[in-house]
Amino acid sequence: MLRVYQLGSVPVSLYWDEASLGYNAFSIATTLHDEHGEFLPYSRFIAFGDYKPPGYIYADALAIKFLGLSEFSTRLPSALAGTILVLVTFFLVTQLFGNQITALLASLFVVISPWSLQMSRAAFEANFATLLSGTGILFFLKAVKAKSIIFYLLSAVFFVASIYTFNSHRVFVPLMIGGLSLIFIRALLSQWKRALFFFACCLILVGPLIPHLLSREGSLRFTEVSWVNDLSLIEKSNKLIAQDGGGLVARVIHNRRVIFAQQFLAHYTDNFKGSFLFFSGDANPKLSIQTIGELYWLDLPFLLVGLFYLLKQKNKSSAVIFLWLLTAPIPAAFARETPHALRILQILPIPQIIIALGVTKVFQKKILCIIYPLFLLFYARDYYFNYPQKYALDWEYGYKDMVTYVKSVENNYNAIQITNKYGRPYIYMLFYNKYSPEKYWQNRKVDRDWYGFWYVHSFDKYYFDAPLPFGKTLFVREPENTPKEAKIKKQIFDFSGKVVFNIYEI
Repeated sequence: MLRVYQLGSVPVSLYWDEASLGYNAFSIATTLHDEHGEFLPYSRFIAFGDYKPPGYIYADALAIKFLGLSEFSTRLPSALAGTILVLVTFFLVTQLFGNQITALLASLFVVISPWSLQMSRAAFEANFATLLSGTGILFFLKAVKAKSIIFYLLSAVFFVASIYTFNSHRVFVPLMIGGLSLIFIRALLSQWKRALFFFACCLILVGPLIPHLLSREGSLRFTEVSWVNDLSLIEKSNKLIAQDGGGLVARVIHNRRVIFAQQFLAHYTDNFKGSFLFFSGDANPKLSIQTIGELYWLDLPFLLVGLFYLLKQKNKSSAVIFLWLLTAPIPAAFARETPHALRILQILPIPQIIIALGVTKVFQKKILCIIYPLFLLFYARDYYFNYPQKYALDWEYGYKDMVTYVKSVENNYNAIQITNKYGRPYIYMLFYNKYSPEKYWQNRKVDRDWYGFWYVHSFDKYYFDAPLPFGKTLFVREPENTPKEAKIKKQIFDFSGKVVFNIYEI
């Protein structure tokens, strides 16, 4: 219920990546082609030129096929993923520790987790991928114990499915498989034929993706978000070496590889900051309500107790937990923006499992019964009442109302010019109009830059940065670029009363 209640209206609008996922899924569901006319893409969707992994879009196409295109159906796969993760958590804890009380507590903490709730209520590919990789780990553990070739197959399928769903998992999953293989090396050697079958399945299933990963398109997203290609780091290394005389010691101490290692560690440890985890959460309002951390601050003492308990155990179950905990932030450590709640989302449900272990050890049942519901109520109050109004523009609020009005009057005009100020307006015109993909392919005017990003200049009557035809024109612009002589037909406001769009004639 927490993940589907008012799912279509809170958050208050689709941000452009959600609209892109939804429209591409709609295009697949109705034509079997994506927005660019490609037939059933399997390695990536071109989308804006950011080459989205296909997993979420195909899951969403199924939802849209049965429910139609809407905010609710676009977000539904993520909401269901967050819900099913609760069950996966229960079975994971049972598999690792054999304690159903701890398993129930861990599942409960996932249910009320601000981190999981936030990511489950928008079309975040990372949330769907987190369920897939977590299920892959569960089936791997079951396969090793039961020596079941079926569980090995299921593990491979879910692991690889997560790789096809979110970019971070293309680093996380191979590292997890490698780490799990080391932890259970003796068991794998004793059942080497089944283990070989598992690795072969992984390679065969991921094979179609490899050409894309090795292409310039495949590296585009990494280049866009990563600090690795930052030349200033090499310049810093050279400058420090020169300042220290350029000798052998200086070249060793200030070697660019040392600088890169320091940069990696700085970004890696950012993801364990107390302010991020327990107090304010991610700085991006899409990823946090800003008033509560990714975890509740009440979780901290139980998290510490749980970590202490795991350190004392020194068994394979503890090793799996620490492997997962320490591996999850590695993909995000290569990105410029840290900490980042989305890029380390694959860490779930490990914090909740550790917290449950801590609660089990100190037997604080009164805290569970009284205080945790208060924390959940505080979160829900902010999420449903304050957050939508305060951060509406971060969710591109106003596009739906604008498109609805424009649609109602567009027959009176030869052209409609829409501002690019808020980014990607074309995708909202497609999404909210449920515009025919076949018709869009026929009349769009687009091009792409050297990096592969696509720019839609116009389609149908809608013009974004293309020359206007002769005739009567309706303009949609932001207030600061509205001419004084404009005849205002309609204004779109945010929740504070600020004008988002002026719709006018001249």
